[in-house]
Amino acid sequence: MTSDRVSPMDHAAIAAIVHAPGTADDSALLAAFADDWLARGVMVRGLVDELADGKGNACGARLRDLETGSHYVIFQDLGPGSSGCRIDPGGVVAASVALRRAVETGADLVVANRFGKLEASGSGLAEEMLQVMAAGIPFITLVAEPWLAEWQRFTGGAGQRLAPHRGALDAWLLQHVKTAAHAVA
Repeated sequence: MTSDRVSPMDHAAIAAIVHAPGTADDSALLAAFADDWLARGVMVRGLVDELADGKGNACGARLRDLETGSHYVIFQDLGPGSSGCRIDPGGVVAASVALRRAVETGADLVVANRFGKLEASGSGLAEEMLQVMAAGIPFITLVAEPWLAEWQRFTGGAGQRLAPHRGALDAWLLQHVKTAAHAVA
């Protein structure tokens, strides 16, 4: 990794939807927000969570690439006797192409499904998140309350905290993404 945080002087609009741990509704909120603005013509790129296979919990999650619609499985199935799951590093690496592509080809807004334990330790999508921020592209993600201090360190204090409400997300977007104002008109 080239840097472990972003300087507040060198950042674009950076925001985190702060939520209580284990709140699946916030993943759905972020996905609906991204999909709605994409449908309005805003070039939204990145990754959102989707529950797969009807599991109804994080173990059934997969990531959807907002540009291509491709899905990436990010959890390993530990078998029928298991009550838990384990992150699949290979799935996360495969999914990271969506964030790298957004930096290479450009975007109005980049979304990442979440900043969590992996990113706090410098792995997961951390490098790609830093690349998006360094490129000056507006960026939004989810952060559970236990990881908020790590998120603030990661962004050098530059990340704005947003409540998990659609109105807060839309207001932030309209303030930081110029093409969004045209999409509303």
